Parts: sequence; C-alpha cells; structure tokens
Amino acid sequence: MNALESIFILLGGLWAGTINTVVGSGTLVTFPILIALGIAPVMAVVSNAMGLIAGGVSGTWGYRRELRGMGHNLARLVPASLLGGITGAYLLLHLPEQVFHFVAPILIVLALTLVIFQPRLQAAIKKRREVAPAGRSHDVLMMVLVYLAGVYGGYFVAAQGVLLVAILGIFMRGTLQNSNAVKNVLSLTVNIVAAISYLLFAPDKIIWSVVGLIAVSSLVGGFVGARIGRKLPPVVLRTVIVVLGLVALFFMVQKLVSA
Repeated sequence: MNALESIFILLGGLWAGTINTVVGSGTLVTFPILIALGIAPVMAVVSNAMGLIAGGVSGTWGYRRELRGMGHNLARLVPASLLGGITGAYLLLHLPEQVFHFVAPILIVLALTLVIFQPRLQAAIKKRREVAPAGRSHDVLMMVLVYLAGVYGGYFVAAQGVLLVAILGIFMRGTLQNSNAVKNVLSLTVNIVAAISYLLFAPDKIIWSVVGLIAVSSLVGGFVGARIGRKLPPVVLRTVIVVLGLVALFFMVQKLVSA
C-alpha cells in the first residue's frame, strides 16, 4: 500500500467515523475506497468493520449524555444485537464468497435507498410517534427487528445505523437523539462481536494495515461527529454517501460482468 492509497483510506475513515456517529452508513464511504483499491469484497468488509470499532467507541462516548435513562432499553437490545452480529458474521464467513459477490450489490442498493429516503423516514417516524406512541406491547417486535438489523450489520455493516434509527425511532420511547445514541451502542456491539469472530475464525481475511488506518482516523471522526457533526448539512452527508456507494456498486458489478 503506497502513501496515496493510505491517505485515501485515512480520509475515508475520518469521514466514516463522523457520519456513523451522526447519521450512519459510514461503511458506504470506506467500502468503495477499499474496493477501488483492489481489495477483495469480503476482506474489505472484514477489515473495515474491525477498523470502525474505534470510531464507534468515540462516537458512543460523545453521545453519552443522550444515553442517560436508556439503561432499560440497552439491557434488552444489546443481547439482540449481540446475537444478530454473531449470526451475520457466521453467514459472512461460512457462505461461499461468490454468494457475497452477488448479494453485496443488492445490499448496497438497499443501503443507498435507506440513505436517500432517510429524511422521509424520520418524518414518518415523528408523525407516527405523535399519533400513537410506542408502548410495551411493541417490545418483542423491536427486539426481533434489532436482531435482524444485527444480522445485516454482521454480514455487510453498511447502513445498519440507518436501520436501527428507524426501528428505535418507531418503537423506543425517547427523542430521536436518544435513538441515535442507542444506535451507536448497538452498532458498536455488532462490530465488536463480528471482529471477534473474524479474529477467531478468519484471521487470513484481515488486512491489518487497513484496520489500523481506519481505526485511527475513525476514532477522530467519532469525536468530530459527536461534537460538530450535527451542524453539517445533512444533504451534503447523504450526497457523499450516495456518490461513493454508486462507485462501489460500479466496481462490484464490473467484476461480476467480467468474471
């Protein structure tokens, strides 16, 4: 890896750490960069997920005030994310890589769709809460959906934060900022359990230089996101995510066609 490639990864990690804390979908910044540099998709997912743990830690710490009073929710939802992350990591490591090559473009399209329609999704969540606030009867459904989001995150990582904010915004009591803070904890949980799975069962798929670069830069990005990220224009964040996501989609489809 040359100096220019390292700089691209560092900048991508910084941006990803920032937007993961505020919006989610940071992987749609780093993943296209790794794919464009010629890294195999599964190795890119594994190395990226491990590197972004550092950004998840700093982002969660930055949102610690919004986590006050959320202990009961975390006690129920962290185990669901934990199990989901284990399931997703298992699928990633045990399904043939050819499956991921076909599925990943579909997941990228899904993630980009979620990012594009996030403002409408948040507006719908707010309207639903005003009409029918979530109650205890929704707890089981919320835990099931958080588990499924964990499976998605353990397998692909990208945009699991957007999924979680949507789920929590509908079913969990509290503000959207509370939902975002809990989202950071749950996403971090999935990434940690996935990273442990990779270390134990697929160390050959880890590119440690990439992990280190993303970890350092996303750690800084997490603090930036928690402090000033809320002030960044959402349209700018979404535009960058969509453009880079389309870049990744182009490279992956091109490889499928030429294979």
